[in-house]
Amino acid sequence: MKRKITYAIIIIFLIVISYVIFFPRINVLSISNRKNPAQRVYSTQAYNEGFCISYTHSVNKGRVHDYYKFHKATGGLLLTSSHFVSYGAGMPELEETEGADFEVLENGYIMNNINRLVPKLVMAVGVIANHTFSPEYYSEKIIGEPAVEIPFTRYFAPQTSLIFEYKKVNFIELQRHGIKGY
Repeated sequence: MKRKITYAIIIIFLIVISYVIFFPRINVLSISNRKNPAQRVYSTQAYNEGFCISYTHSVNKGRVHDYYKFHKATGGLLLTSSHFVSYGAGMPELEETEGADFEVLENGYIMNNINRLVPKLVMAVGVIANHTFSPEYYSEKIIGEPAVEIPFTRYFAPQTSLIFEYKKVNFIELQRHGIKGY
């Protein structure tokens, strides 16, 4: 009888451990290679707190910082703010963005409350643009630049097409592909 109880406890323990390790239950921001999805990185911090993608604008050559948060209702990404040095092609226009507010700063401009929903963000790692990722988000009223910028070239070759999306992963996947320290 004691042997059966011991076996039952061991089996229950193994089931619980297997669930914790292998069942996808951890929310992450997934950044993956569009052509090779096995090449990817995950960030739990970016899922929980939001993130910033920075790049050098191709026309005005100024640095742009786009801030995103997780949109719970749709499971997509929400572009909330953009901080930039000067206008150029593709920069947000206040007149085109209902509810947004515009502010002039010492180091450029910021547009808050953009609230543009993107189910998945697709972009390419720039050769000249120096695309970076910052797994942090300051507040609804963002001022300044991110303190930490991780170059995408640390994980992906230039000109790699990337997909940003929110996912649930298991513990093993997070350990294999998680951005260390974030």
